[in-house]
Amino acid sequence: MPDYDSVDFFTDQSLVGDPYPYYDHLRSKCPVLKTSMYDVVAVTGYEEASIVFKNNDIYSSAIAVGGPFPPLPFTPEGSDISEQLEEHRDSMIMSEHMVTMDPPQHARARSLLNRLLTPSRLKHNEEFMWRLADQQLEEFLARDECEFLGAYANPFSMLVIADLLGVPEEDHEKFRLVLASNHEGSRVGSLEGELLAHNPLAWLDDKFSTYITERRHEPRGDVLTALAQGKYPDGSTPEVSEVVRSATFLFAAGQHTTTKMLTSAVRVLAEHPDIQQRLRDEPARIPAFIEEILRMESPVKSAFRLAKKDTTLGEVDIPAGSVVMVCPGGMNRDPRHFENPHEIQIDRPNVREHLAFGRGVHSCPGGPLARVEGKVTVQRMLDRMADIRIDDDKHGPAEARAFTYEPTFILRGLTELHITFTPVA
Repeated sequence: MPDYDSVDFFTDQSLVGDPYPYYDHLRSKCPVLKTSMYDVVAVTGYEEASIVFKNNDIYSSAIAVGGPFPPLPFTPEGSDISEQLEEHRDSMIMSEHMVTMDPPQHARARSLLNRLLTPSRLKHNEEFMWRLADQQLEEFLARDECEFLGAYANPFSMLVIADLLGVPEEDHEKFRLVLASNHEGSRVGSLEGELLAHNPLAWLDDKFSTYITERRHEPRGDVLTALAQGKYPDGSTPEVSEVVRSATFLFAAGQHTTTKMLTSAVRVLAEHPDIQQRLRDEPARIPAFIEEILRMESPVKSAFRLAKKDTTLGEVDIPAGSVVMVCPGGMNRDPRHFENPHEIQIDRPNVREHLAFGRGVHSCPGGPLARVEGKVTVQRMLDRMADIRIDDDKHGPAEARAFTYEPTFILRGLTELHITFTPVA
C-alpha cells in the first residue's frame, strides 16, 4: 500500500488513475483533515462537504479554481478576514468569473445565465440533442469502432452548448473545428487562416463579443439577442464583457465536465454487459444510471473554498485564511451516506443525493443540461449499437486494461476511450 501520508495530491501522478483509495485513507483518518500539503484542509465526508458548499458566509469561493495556487495576495490576520479578502479580490486569479464570486455579486452574474436555462429553452435544446446525437453517430457507425471522445463526446457536448447559447447553425462547424476537433490535448491550429489563440477562451471571447455587440445594434429576435438585451435584477445593463464572460464560462465549465461524464458512462456500459443489457430492456432506468455515473466518477476532482472566519467543521477547528479542499470523489463515496460506495448500483435509492454538481448557490447551472445529454447519448447509443465493448487492441485485455486520465488535480476524465460495436440497422 502506498504511503498516502507522504503523497502530494497536487503533483503525484500515482493518484491520477485511481484516487479513491487515497480519499478513503484521508476519510479514515478524519472526514475533515488538516494536511501537510500547503496547509490545505481536505474534506472527504459527505455531510461535512455539504456544509462547506452551503455556507457562503464562512467559506468563500474566491479561490474556487486555483486553491493554494497561487498563494493569497495578502497575509490573513485575525479571526475574520472578510475585509482583507474584499480589498484584494480583484488581484486574485479569475476574479472576474462567477465561479470565484460570493453573494451578492455571484447572484448578479448568474442572473444572465438564468435567462438561458429556462424550461422552454432547455426543451428546445433537448430536441436539438436528439438530432445531433444521430448526426454524430452517423459519422462513424459504419466503421464498427471509434475513439469516443473525439468522434462523439467532444463535438456533441460543445455543439449542445453552442445551440443553447444561440450560436447560428452556420457557425457550428467552425466552433467544432476550433474547439472540439482535437481531443488529444490542448494543441492549437489554424482555421481558414485564422490563428487560434493558445487559450481557447480568447477565441470564444472574440466570437461572443462580436455576437453580442452586433445584436445590441441590430436585434434579430434570436437567443443571442435575448442574451445581449438581458439586464441585471436591478434593471441595469451589463457591459458586453460581462455578458461574454457568462457565455464563455458556460462553455468552459459545461463542455469539459460533460465530456468526462459521457465517457465514464460509455466505459461502464462497455465493461459491464449486464448493465448494458438491463438498460436496453429498461430504458427508463437510464437517468438513474447517469446519476450513479456522476456519483462514482465525479468529473470535478477538487473544489476549493477559503475560510473567511474562524470556524469548526466536523469537530475540527479551521482558522480564518485556511484553504479548504472539497473532494467530490471522496464525499460521493462516503460509506456513511452511500452503502457499498465503490459498487455501481443503478437502483441505488439515494443516488440523486450525490454532490457531483455541488450544492448551494454555486451548484452547477448546467447540471440539468448535463443530465439530459447523458440520457440522450446513452439512449441513442443503445438504440443504434449492439454489443458495445472496450477495444482490446487499444486498451488491452479485460484482465489488464490500460486507461489514461488527465494529469490534473482539478478534473477527472479519460484522455481517450476506444470502443467497438455492432451497428444496428
